[in-house]
Amino acid sequence: MKKLLQVMICVLLLGFFAAPGFAQDLVNINTATVQELTSLPGIGPVTAAKIVEYREAHPFATVEEIQEVKGIGPAKYETIKDRVTVGQKKETKE
Repeated sequence: MKKLLQVMICVLLLGFFAAPGFAQDLVNINTATVQELTSLPGIGPVTAAKIVEYREAHPFATVEEIQEVKGIGPAKYETIKDRVTVGQKKETKE
């Protein structure tokens, strides 16, 4: 019984530490809500609102364009660039 408990603890710990290595869901900066944008590191409600305001005027064509938003400079861009996308629109025929 003690051996089984040790194995179970090892499996749980392995899963816990391995989880951050898996790909995280990307945030689509063209469709995300303010709340979803604030899940990005260094993005608070004010900056998230600026992202939404910017994209309403002109949607992002590339991830790099997010640097045009006031409050997102090169350093902040480096921290979020791998966690954001501009998405791909899929056209459906009916």
